[in-house]
Amino acid sequence: MLMSDDVARGSVCSSNDVSALIEELQFTLGEGPCVDAYRQDRPVAEPDLADPEMRRWVAFTSAAVAAGARAVFGFPLQVGSVRLGALNFYRDRPGPLSDDQHADGLVLAGVVARAVLDMQAQAPPGELAADLESGSDFRFVLHQAAGMVSAQLEVSIAEALVRLRAYAFAHGRLLNDVAAAVVARQLRLD
Repeated sequence: MLMSDDVARGSVCSSNDVSALIEELQFTLGEGPCVDAYRQDRPVAEPDLADPEMRRWVAFTSAAVAAGARAVFGFPLQVGSVRLGALNFYRDRPGPLSDDQHADGLVLAGVVARAVLDMQAQAPPGELAADLESGSDFRFVLHQAAGMVSAQLEVSIAEALVRLRAYAFAHGRLLNDVAAAVVARQLRLD
């Protein structure tokens, strides 16, 4: 998941349907291991989502468990002081990562961060690299919807995103679906 200014921008890729749903949940709800790993600038682990020691992701946890995830781990993507997002791992059974697995997660997060920077370095200024855009889900429809809601309600883009997320959460819908309905003029937020 790539992020900037504490806002999830989208996923570059996911390994399977559960992984994709976990990313979608974090994007929709604004909470989860990737979000925390990015914001806290450190790895975040929840070795047992069904019975966590500390409840920290009220909306995310039950949906992730229902999707088949029992443990989740987020590792920040960064090179030096440049933070790009976070790498998310999950497993279908509870349990912490071993020391070797944790070390591998840190190494892999570093490799992914450098790969993202290398891909973006090849893009013209102000444009997203084609390699990043081709397999990613940056939810351009969400940004269109945020602009529409911002204009309709005369609020900032940040406030429009909050309202879209709140609507999605309150109605049990995915954020991307709500955004698509706004852009298609099937839904208007008041």
